Amino acid sequence: MKQNINFLILLSLLFNNSLGNAQTESTTGFIPNGYVLFEEYSADVNEDGLEDCILIIKNSKEENIIENRFGDVVDRNRRGIIVLLGTENGYESILKNLDCFSSENENGGVYYPPELSIDIHKNILKIHYGHGRYGNWEYIFRYDESDFKLIGYESSENRGPIVNYKTSINFLTKKKQVLENENMNSQDKEEVFKETWEKIKIENLIKLSEIQDFDEIDMNKY
Repeated sequence: MKQNINFLILLSLLFNNSLGNAQTESTTGFIPNGYVLFEEYSADVNEDGLEDCILIIKNSKEENIIENRFGDVVDRNRRGIIVLLGTENGYESILKNLDCFSSENENGGVYYPPELSIDIHKNILKIHYGHGRYGNWEYIFRYDESDFKLIGYESSENRGPIVNYKTSINFLTKKKQVLENENMNSQDKEEVFKETWEKIKIENLIKLSEIQDFDEIDMNKY
């Protein structure tokens, strides 16, 4: 069993290295030692007409490649984000948060772990988590002062195809909207939502560079 794990660890490291080698030469030097490229996105973040780049990176520590409770060898290394602004002479790194995202191989219990995806358009960055029949949630950031600040949050709590709750928070207007399905306990009735609005309290917008762990962000306090 130990020999099998060592072999799979080697395969995983070789695979991660191949991902790292696939990155464009212009972004290679911005990835710290011990990390590999997981995904790469291009956009004009600061709307200056130059292409910018967002890198999702992943740690490659051997000790985080483990055998889970089902006997499968999984890579539990965490992921992070690097934002590069384009200049006339190449890229400039303005933001690094190396371990703010959990591994894509976290223990999902009886279900798969939430799937992380990134969407960026102009100066808006959306960090989306999809969780199949349980719903989804999304953090909405806006580029500001060489960082991204959290300006919105959207979530949908589902039970299969039925939406139980939808939540929308606007941190700029300091308002929260909740839609509650009044027929959530019925499989046969159409979704009918009761809408409520609340004011929220927040002094300073959350910065992407300062988030230690997205899994620990508590949106219920707003």
